[in-house]
Amino acid sequence: MKILKIIYWVTTGLVAFGMLVSFFNYMFNPAMKAGYAHIGFPDWFRVELGIAKLLGAIALIVPKIPRPLKEWAYFGFFVNFFSAIIAHYAVNDPVVNMIAPLAVLILLIISYISYHKAIVKTLK
Repeated sequence: MKILKIIYWVTTGLVAFGMLVSFFNYMFNPAMKAGYAHIGFPDWFRVELGIAKLLGAIALIVPKIPRPLKEWAYFGFFVNFFSAIIAHYAVNDPVVNMIAPLAVLILLIISYISYHKAIVKTLK
């Protein structure tokens, strides 16, 4: 059970760290604004998504957050990463642009599975 908790905290920490970095990029990096325009998304969506990433990262990392909020954070991140892959594909971006969202999606799935096996199971 201890190894599952380690896997959970490492993968969750990496996802949350990535989302915090992403939040700051979304808010303060002009290249991100240009990237959103390239894909065809409005600028307000970049800001909204950045705030959602910050809140989702907090929901994943803080241990006392109620389980339904964590589940929604996992779901929101899943939709976000999967949609990012599709968006890059739809505008014919190089495959390398799809690697980061795919890698974080895999980490998220591992975090979610280990969350249910190590954390939720011990709460029952």
